[in-house]
Amino acid sequence: MSSTAYTRPSKPPGTAGERRPPRLAKELGRIEPKKLGIGLVAGCCLALLTYISFARLFAIYSPVFESTSLVMKNAPPAALTQQNPVLTDQQQTKIEEGKDVSEDVTDTKEPSFAEATQKNEEKKETVTKPSSGETDEATITCDENGVDEGFPYARPPVCELTGDIRISPKDKTMFFVNPSGAGPFNDNGEKKIRPYARKDDFLLPGVVEVTIKSVPSPAAAPACTRTHDVPAVVFSVAGYTDNFFHDNTDVMIPLFLTTAHLAGEVQLLITNFKPWWVHKYTPLLKKISNYEVINFDDKDGGDVVHCFRRGGLGLYRDRDLIISPHPTRNPRNYTMVDYNRFLRRAFGLPRDTPAVLGDKTGARPRMLLIERKGTRKLLNLHDVAALCEELGFAVTVAEAGADVRGFAEKVNAADVLLAVHGAGLTNQIFLPTGAVLVQIVPWGKMDWMATNFYGQPARDMRLRYVEYYVSEEETTLKDKYPRDHYVFKDPMAIHAQGWFALAEIVMKQDVKVNVTRFKPFLLKALDELQE
Repeated sequence: MSSTAYTRPSKPPGTAGERRPPRLAKELGRIEPKKLGIGLVAGCCLALLTYISFARLFAIYSPVFESTSLVMKNAPPAALTQQNPVLTDQQQTKIEEGKDVSEDVTDTKEPSFAEATQKNEEKKETVTKPSSGETDEATITCDENGVDEGFPYARPPVCELTGDIRISPKDKTMFFVNPSGAGPFNDNGEKKIRPYARKDDFLLPGVVEVTIKSVPSPAAAPACTRTHDVPAVVFSVAGYTDNFFHDNTDVMIPLFLTTAHLAGEVQLLITNFKPWWVHKYTPLLKKISNYEVINFDDKDGGDVVHCFRRGGLGLYRDRDLIISPHPTRNPRNYTMVDYNRFLRRAFGLPRDTPAVLGDKTGARPRMLLIERKGTRKLLNLHDVAALCEELGFAVTVAEAGADVRGFAEKVNAADVLLAVHGAGLTNQIFLPTGAVLVQIVPWGKMDWMATNFYGQPARDMRLRYVEYYVSEEETTLKDKYPRDHYVFKDPMAIHAQGWFALAEIVMKQDVKVNVTRFKPFLLKALDELQE
């Protein structure tokens, strides 16, 4: 604050004209000594009060003064203590009623600059820290897929975990450090899963059972011997594998659906480990994961414990050879076209589209006719092949074998794939987009199986699809059963007896197509290519 000498107006009221600014010495000289002494004393008091105020303010907001005062008080920093304010009876009542009392509770102590900065930094760190860091909270979610309407095959559960996960192949257990104990666990804190991607009561007993064990602390879990920086996925190759259809529907497609978004940064652990199966599909497994697969059943591995921050037990699946949008099974909306592209890249298959046909190119459409030597043989295969050649196709006849890559190359080179209903039709996954699939459907009301197993998948892969249903005269069942038998009069009676009856009767027939009746369907396939 200034003295009255500095607040006098430079222009007195009622005085006309300008006035020269007063000099300080002259102004002070005109003030009486008594008044000057009183003013000096007052000024000193005001200056002292101003200094004290600023010093107190500086002490409040300065980290130096704050720490000094705490040392003098022999107290820990505020950041290391948590003070609980005393609540009034009214505030306590609000808490008991579940109401927010934050507006009523005020802390009379102003935070220091150091405390305010630290709190801001802590808030920022919580927001920006990636979820895969060391502070991942323990979470577990399990998808109990159940059965889709109109589809008879139930899906097994799949569990995803984050936090401290320790996998012991020796114990067939995933130890999950879970202080809260929350999750889909039984009274023993366990959840058991047979991680094969087809819930079939007949085969599941042969699938290794893996246990997720919830433990309260790291001390209750085995010590890590190998730490991984990528997520884990544990699954089985038991069940119906070594059948090309099931290799894809029960393992490879679910594995793609579960891990494709990880772009190779995933560690695979395989139960019911089959070295020959892993070798057979090595190109695909290497495309899925950048790391060597781990044999979950290796008894020579000793007490090794693999540790992860994220992990999954089991594989997501949709229907057979079908991938549809789904909020939990397929949140990234992958399609069978994506799977086709994945296969072509994994095997280095060159063709994404069929050949361009027409008079200008002079190209003949290439057909691959799959030969079956077990059940459902095409008895007049050579007559059918000759008819196809006559219609303008360049025909190759081959039988699918153990060399997946070699046969994939043959399929990818074709514009049309022709086969009797069976696992061989699964090879449509290697066809270029826009090619044609022709399915010969045996006798016995096989329309549901023909459509759901191969017809609809072909459409989902953006293939053109043609199906041919054999007549009573084209099946060898006519040589085994009289025409008044329910096999011909009521084929659905076979389906009602279950899969074993179906496999024993319908699936064991051979067919001999009427080439005259079959010809229009081949012409349709040719037309489909030219559209």
